[in-house]
Amino acid sequence: MTERTPLLNYRLLSSVNESEPRGAAASQAPEQLPDSPRRRSSPQQQPKKLSVFFGVVVPTLLSMFSVVLFLRIGFVVGHAGLYQSIVMFLVAYFIISMTVLSVCAISTNGALDAGGAYYMISRALGPEFGGSIGLMFFLANVCGSALYVLGLVEAIVSTFGIPEDPNVVPSAHQVLPSGYWWSLLYATGVALVCLLVCLVGAHIYAKATFIIFLVVIFVLIMIFISFFVVGPKPITLPSPSSSNPPNGTGPVLPTTANFTGFKLETLLGNLYAGYTSDYTTGKMMSFATVFAVMFNGCTGIMAGSNMSGDLKNPSYSIPRGTVTAVIFTFIIYNLLSLLVACSCDRVLLQRDYSFLRAINIWDPFVIIGVYSSTLSAAMSNLIGASRILYALARDDLFGKVLSLAKRTSRSGNPWVSVLMSWFLVQLVLFSGKLNTIASIVTIFFLLVYAAVDLACLALEWASAPNFRPTFRYFTWHTCVLGIIGCAIMMFLINAIYASASIAFMLLLLLLIHYLSPTSSWGYISQALIFHQVRKYLLMLDVRKDHIKFWRPQILLMVSNPRSSVGLITFINDIKKSGLYVLGHVQLGDLSTLPSDPLQAQYDSWLSLVDHLNIKAFVNLTLADSVRHGVQHLLFISGLGGMRPNTLVLGFYDDCLPKDKLIESPLFSTESVEPFSPSGDVDQPPMYHFASLRGSSDRHDYGEFGDGKVLGPQEYVSVISDAMKMLKNVILARYFNDFDRAQVLSSPSPLAKGDVFVDVWPINLLRPDSCSYVDTCSLFLLQLACILNMVKAWRKATLRLFLCVEEGQSVRGSEAKLGQLLKDLRIKAQVYPVPWDQVVGLHWQRQGGFSKNQKSLSPDSTTDEMEARPMEEESEDDYVNSFPSNATRVSDDYLTAVNKLILDQASQPPAVRFLYLPRPPADTRRYATYLHQLDLLTQDLGPTLLIHGVTPVITTDL
Repeated sequence: MTERTPLLNYRLLSSVNESEPRGAAASQAPEQLPDSPRRRSSPQQQPKKLSVFFGVVVPTLLSMFSVVLFLRIGFVVGHAGLYQSIVMFLVAYFIISMTVLSVCAISTNGALDAGGAYYMISRALGPEFGGSIGLMFFLANVCGSALYVLGLVEAIVSTFGIPEDPNVVPSAHQVLPSGYWWSLLYATGVALVCLLVCLVGAHIYAKATFIIFLVVIFVLIMIFISFFVVGPKPITLPSPSSSNPPNGTGPVLPTTANFTGFKLETLLGNLYAGYTSDYTTGKMMSFATVFAVMFNGCTGIMAGSNMSGDLKNPSYSIPRGTVTAVIFTFIIYNLLSLLVACSCDRVLLQRDYSFLRAINIWDPFVIIGVYSSTLSAAMSNLIGASRILYALARDDLFGKVLSLAKRTSRSGNPWVSVLMSWFLVQLVLFSGKLNTIASIVTIFFLLVYAAVDLACLALEWASAPNFRPTFRYFTWHTCVLGIIGCAIMMFLINAIYASASIAFMLLLLLLIHYLSPTSSWGYISQALIFHQVRKYLLMLDVRKDHIKFWRPQILLMVSNPRSSVGLITFINDIKKSGLYVLGHVQLGDLSTLPSDPLQAQYDSWLSLVDHLNIKAFVNLTLADSVRHGVQHLLFISGLGGMRPNTLVLGFYDDCLPKDKLIESPLFSTESVEPFSPSGDVDQPPMYHFASLRGSSDRHDYGEFGDGKVLGPQEYVSVISDAMKMLKNVILARYFNDFDRAQVLSSPSPLAKGDVFVDVWPINLLRPDSCSYVDTCSLFLLQLACILNMVKAWRKATLRLFLCVEEGQSVRGSEAKLGQLLKDLRIKAQVYPVPWDQVVGLHWQRQGGFSKNQKSLSPDSTTDEMEARPMEEESEDDYVNSFPSNATRVSDDYLTAVNKLILDQASQPPAVRFLYLPRPPADTRRYATYLHQLDLLTQDLGPTLLIHGVTPVITTDL
């Protein structure tokens, strides 16, 4: 396969003197095809047998000795002068050398299969980049093959065709009819010859490669000899394509120029630049335009790597052969430029691009070189295009669109891909002159080179241990310079086409990303993300945490995701771009098991995360009890400054769980099979969760695969442990039936008031304390505000309920609470709630206890009564306190509070936020504590019981 880039902005081979065929391009004629991301072998596979010289040096030299060598050396030196010509070659070879270093690095990093640039890019950067660049590489080869076919046809017609001008008398050898349709007929015939060769087998062209190489080298030797053998003589110049103005005011153009032989005067006249108009197009030349034309002769560096399928040792051959070819061509180009500058008048160089034929020992030598190199390039591009298409088809990056291209002959020749490539070449031939397409093809090849540099750069920056190429003469700096150099050349050639090509590549990248199946090649993006995340995690210093930048980092414990879909999606809304971890404890003892049973479950959990479209991590642990498992996760979840600060548990009750995964509209219930301990590989990963086992399952974190049930004592112990570890705790109840889409849907989505979020920021289990400003109350307000900041919840209205007793100033309390909300920048509606009758039930229960034991004594003034509830508790006193009076709350009181909460809702809220008191210090009271929470939240709908232990809100700027 070749990647020769055609010349641009010039007429393609209007005559033999102006022909622009590419040099003999690198051939790829292996029987081993780049047809799959996996290595394939077959009985017909030929052993790799090409050495460094025949497999790399020869095809690379054929690819780089192009039209610049035969027909454009004079053009470059004539316009730019010897000094600028050498500078151009230095810059051009510096650009391609950076890419050569990347190619050598990738090719020596392990086994390199057949496929060339497409294989290297796709396996390094992933299917998105590989597929998009591969398709553009395929199109470039198709258009390149058509360009070379047309170039050969125009060269033949200009030599043997009858002139279209009737005033010109044809010579004896000009016998072929000329014209558009005749040229198309000749081009079709040449394309058919290339097709037959490719259908029979690429090995035919591979065997002819060395013969073509000998022809090109022989012609080159004759050119060098001619400079010393041929004496000075005048040379007739060809007529320009645009004649002088009829009024005779234009400059008088010379008709002859001299080949002077080696003279100092001639050299001094050719040292400096002398840009003028191009006689074939009439366009004024400049450094940029001449450099763009010259740069085409410096490409073709991947010809050797494209032969990797037939090399004895690709990792050894590609670096040595490619570097050798690059150095050799650089010396030849500069040496030939020096000889031309010393022996040819500048007028000859500027007005006759085929002067080498006129000064040659035998004129047909140059013509033979042009014909052989052009035919070689045409066939090589067709072969290369078919191999790329076959590789794309076998990789299934475009689905069934390229399914036919997978077919091969018994010998492994992808004949369908050859036919499809030839058909596209034939379509391109209808366009005739292809100067515009030539520019696009050149840019496509430069994109491929830049992609190789990008692949090497990504591998180097990722610092993956497995990237250790034996070729070490490169750094990330060389990769960056290669990318920049290719980008500059693309925009120097044509800025519009370069921008369009990049946009086309990005479009293909997105299409492949969303439509192609997941590959097993590995994604370099994951390695780069890991490298950057590690770096920034080290920079995330927990000692610099500040309350102003606090955000919830949540660990949600999930027993069985089948019954927790509603809760998982809701908690995703209150994380506020913080850490979100789904935790799960499986009971067991690793010492009694043959292997870790959790490793096989991660795929199912990650599939669940993808299915629910949430941004969460998954952390599973194996422990002898749920309590110990939760402790493990609280201790080890997260990394550095990203650790959970809030634990979320489902509520401990007897609600019958429902399988919400089965009810998902994306999956039909018919496809769901019971969970199999052995793991059914045909079953979707999402359904590798244990099935729900009926009413004995706890809605919170009750049952595991072995049937053990979490008891109330252990459940409350988990809550107590989390608070001891200074973790905020949230208990979620009645989220089994929570449907976020249904809750947030309303006839008027822009109207506020359709959705309510109720907040009760008071410890309802301690009616003797009415503080709204303690740490826990402010934590409630913060979470409610965060929920209201989520885009989907912005239309929700926060309703804050202020419990007041007789003797308290309702307006004063409401005003102070309103001022607090204003200071905290929280928008909420405050609703005073008289609860004297409810509190009365509590004091009747106390018997011997009187209101004198309340935090506000009867001797306190009214101002003191209004002010003291607003005083904030000390954090240390609050965290370390273990209030025990909650155990004296009666069931009647809790039932009355529950009814009070229900009665306040004229319209049921989407969710309620309630104050969660600390568990009692006496562990014997845990069951009573859980019973009180159950009575308090009975039939309230989706409810969060929240306890905060650290300050999370501030009024400071």
